[in-house]
Amino acid sequence: MTNPFLDNRKRLFENKVGFVIEDKFAVSKGHLLIVPHRAYSNYFESSRKELDGFNELILLGKNHLQEKYSPDGFNVGINCGEHAGQTINHTHIHLIPRYKGDVDDPRGGVRGVIPSKQKY
Repeated sequence: MTNPFLDNRKRLFENKVGFVIEDKFAVSKGHLLIVPHRAYSNYFESSRKELDGFNELILLGKNHLQEKYSPDGFNVGINCGEHAGQTINHTHIHLIPRYKGDVDDPRGGVRGVIPSKQKY
């Protein structure tokens, strides 16, 4: 398996586990992807070292976004498997900055993956 994220996008941060790039199809200003160097499709196959490295990169990305865009919140998301919406067969983590007013009612956050279950 090759890494589909190896293109000409600038790497904002990198460590031994992976790197951070801007999402080509950003859902909000600053949307980032955390991508492992190792090519594998299922996040749940990540090693402890990879999980620790991802967390480091997520925090670096969050700090970068706070300084550059001053978002009002964040969503962190991972799609694991076709039925969960995974369209790129390579593990990656979305770090999505959120802004006041970007949706009418953000309550429920990631629960919105199943719209009828978002509000409770």
